[in-house]
Amino acid sequence: MLSLDYARLAATPIAIEPFPHLLVPRFVPEAELGGVFAGLPVIEKGGSFPIESVRVSGAARDLVRELEGERFRALVADRFDLDLTGAPTMLTLRGQSREKDGQIHCDSTSKRVTILLYLNAPAAHWDRQEGCLRLLRGPDDIEDYAVEVPPVSGTLLVFPNGPTTWHGHKTFVGPRYVFQLNYMQNDRLARAELRRHKVSALVKRLSAA
Repeated sequence: MLSLDYARLAATPIAIEPFPHLLVPRFVPEAELGGVFAGLPVIEKGGSFPIESVRVSGAARDLVRELEGERFRALVADRFDLDLTGAPTMLTLRGQSREKDGQIHCDSTSKRVTILLYLNAPAAHWDRQEGCLRLLRGPDDIEDYAVEVPPVSGTLLVFPNGPTTWHGHKTFVGPRYVFQLNYMQNDRLARAELRRHKVSALVKRLSAA
């Protein structure tokens, strides 16, 4: 069984600047990271892939089960005082960052909560702040950030969505693995989002053939 640091998630204070969020380094403990990395698929295209459209194995598959499980849901709900009972989930995986990625945005209003779990090894480009997610004070300046999140070593970021949850990152081109889990507003919106990602994934596979 995969061991995740639920105790750290439960104990980490909620930060409020620039908007409420939880940042949990090494939510995937160091001892587990090698197995998770080994179970991730090789992704050579940009964009988000529904978890059903990629092949994860071993510890990475166990991680998916944990993220989609009730223990994780209940803890996120408790930390932010939300009722997530029955909220549909959408889980996607990114493996490549493109030049056009990272533009400043707020997530779709169809997503009640955004959860990002970063699965990359430490590297010089992260030290140079390339591809490091920034939680921003506004929509106009990538340098006007309150928090910067290197996308490494099982770091977990959780925040409820809202009209001022601006985020983005400086340009990075290359491998950048991140699971994104969303608790959605309703089934209809969840199905529409997943359908969009599935069509995109199919086009990417066909273009690579």
